[in-house]
Amino acid sequence: MSPVVPRFVPVLFLGCTAVALLTAADAPKAAPVTQWTARPSEAGRIARVEASLAPLALPGEKPQALGVRRWMALYRIPGLSVTVFDKDAVVWSKAYGVTQAGGKDPVTLETLFQAASISKPVTAMAALRAVEQGQVSLDANVNDALKSWKVPDNDFTCEQKVTLRRLLSHSAGLTVHGFPGYGVGEPLPTLQQILDGEKPANTEAVRVATVPGKESRYSGGGYVVVQALLTDLAKKPFPQLMKEAVLDPVGMKHSTFEQPLPPALAARTASGTRASGEAVEGRWRVYPELAPAGLWTTPSDLALLQLEVVKANAGKSKRVLSQAMTRQMLTKQSGPSGLGFMLGDSPDRFEHGGWNDGFTATVVTLGDTGSGVVLMANSDNGVLLFERLIASIAAEYGWKPLPDHLKSPEMTADLLSRVKGADAVIAWARKTKGSGLPPQVLNQVGYGLFMSGKVEDGLKMFQQNASLFPDDPEAQDGLGMAYMKAGKKAEALAVYQKLLKADPKNESALRAVKTLSSKP
Repeated sequence: MSPVVPRFVPVLFLGCTAVALLTAADAPKAAPVTQWTARPSEAGRIARVEASLAPLALPGEKPQALGVRRWMALYRIPGLSVTVFDKDAVVWSKAYGVTQAGGKDPVTLETLFQAASISKPVTAMAALRAVEQGQVSLDANVNDALKSWKVPDNDFTCEQKVTLRRLLSHSAGLTVHGFPGYGVGEPLPTLQQILDGEKPANTEAVRVATVPGKESRYSGGGYVVVQALLTDLAKKPFPQLMKEAVLDPVGMKHSTFEQPLPPALAARTASGTRASGEAVEGRWRVYPELAPAGLWTTPSDLALLQLEVVKANAGKSKRVLSQAMTRQMLTKQSGPSGLGFMLGDSPDRFEHGGWNDGFTATVVTLGDTGSGVVLMANSDNGVLLFERLIASIAAEYGWKPLPDHLKSPEMTADLLSRVKGADAVIAWARKTKGSGLPPQVLNQVGYGLFMSGKVEDGLKMFQQNASLFPDDPEAQDGLGMAYMKAGKKAEALAVYQKLLKADPKNESALRAVKTLSSKP
């Protein structure tokens, strides 16, 4: 699907599973050999990072320290790969776990993971390179350069046009947030079919839905337009042009935009894992939406990319972009977006997250010190462990304080669900509602329980949330969705009719009532 996976904010797809509190006996009896590489001076620092992860802290209980592998077991993450860079150089990389849930093959430093939305800043670099080479304008109507397809004009484009700058910064007003991918062996749509929402494409047409330049609206669909643009300009397949424009100049030898993967590379990949711990059918999904979601890579390669941006920004490299263009790339354009990267509150921090079905990843770079971290996991739950690792790494290396959401109500509710079950989450929520419990927290746990196959527990969570927040539309909409998923159509219809009575323009409720009222 490749939406942004928000760093430090576990708001998507929590694989909440009630499990017994882990003990030493829960560790794998024969863990795979761990592969790592580091400067001689870093071995002690790696050990301290691993030993200093924030403990498992549940309300009213003594915190319990867990190692990396035990956290992986708790979150049902089969494999993890990490690269840390500091002061303009990679200082260590380490791989943990196995390439497939239930398997024995160890993750290595050359195991390929899907980068998902981290594909976007890589694509943005190729697009900005084309601008510097005079192939396309950053601020002209993109239709002037598009040949194979045009952005359809409508009432929103009468005065303001879709431009490359707006496409790269998610301010072009385009639809389609992310993409679900296609099963291995399924028919794949052409680029034009994706853009027009025609079968076998499984997403709606990419169209302008707000005035370009007016607001920030995250759009993977916008990056598919960039894919069409770059392909038209280069007159080459997208994987080839990306290899020549970015991957080869940076030295990313273990990276490709080829989808589907050729057999030789497919043999080196990790397999995706759902929040429930179940493997993705066919090992992964295929993403012909290459520009927003198609990169296969390693943390070590992505670290090289981040360091190249740092060096270019400092005027020390021109292998892909000039210093002036890099500085534009790292300047906020709309909301948190630069031209490709997401920019933090600190002016020197640039980052991006990624989620494809069964894979999560994040890159975080502190540009003024040339320091940062890349983490990739073959699990929907990877972002939950990334939180702890980044916090520990930042503390060990003395980086500027980074946002800390480890004590957030979202994280607490998720851990309670995993360790003690749904009833414990509900009891905690009842006690903490008066102290600022956000209404989305129980909904998130409910979604996770549904994804893990625990429908009754999930429904119980949505019911409790609707009871705690009777006037919150999101809480009520969540309950309606849960009833629909559970096959309780009459109950769902009642919820959505109530929502429409309160707000006749509620689009979600209108769609649901139409669906529920139609004859089978």
